[in-house]
Amino acid sequence: MSPSTDRIGINPEPTRRAALGLMAAGVMLFGGTAAAQEEEKVLTEAAVLRDPEIPVAGNAKGDISIVEWFDYQCPYCRKIAPELQQIAQDDGKVRLVWKDWPILGDVSKVASRMALAAKYQDKFQAAHEVMMGLTTKLTEPRIQEVLAGASIDIDRLKRDLAANATTIDAILARNNAQAEAFGFQGTPSFIVGKFRVPGILTKEQFVQAIADARKANMSR
Repeated sequence: MSPSTDRIGINPEPTRRAALGLMAAGVMLFGGTAAAQEEEKVLTEAAVLRDPEIPVAGNAKGDISIVEWFDYQCPYCRKIAPELQQIAQDDGKVRLVWKDWPILGDVSKVASRMALAAKYQDKFQAAHEVMMGLTTKLTEPRIQEVLAGASIDIDRLKRDLAANATTIDAILARNNAQAEAFGFQGTPSFIVGKFRVPGILTKEQFVQAIADARKANMSR
């Protein structure tokens, strides 16, 4: 889903101020004082930033996390994927946390479940990158084709998916509960550090958001 034009805007500086204004609400959610009791369980810092079942790229021991809720059929997610990896590589201390949020139909759910099953072969990142790199519509046969092309054992993937279906479905349920609790309206949506970014920023804006998140950490 595309962010509204007033969120990503044409003039980047007002847009960044608007985005950072929205981010501030995320701090309260992590703090727990402004959230309902049930939401507090969903939006703890550990659950959002350091869920052990969620794949992580970049620097796993980095000081700042960028958490992305994404859908493999989302064209905006596909467009920004290489930029995020480049940002993490250039910075060197950024953790990329990928939260599957398949909201664009049944094929999105198939793609997410198969990608998460690929992690049992240590192939989640390969699955993620090959599906994000597509420019064509996803179908289940196409998903299997591109995953096989990424040296993923499809027969094993299917076995792992069946054996770990409960765990995978629980991951997707947690991701969805968090996205809804944060009030995200579509993909991609982000947390940068402890700030909420419900939409796309430019590369320069992400870099500034990372710097702002580090300053916030130092001022605690």
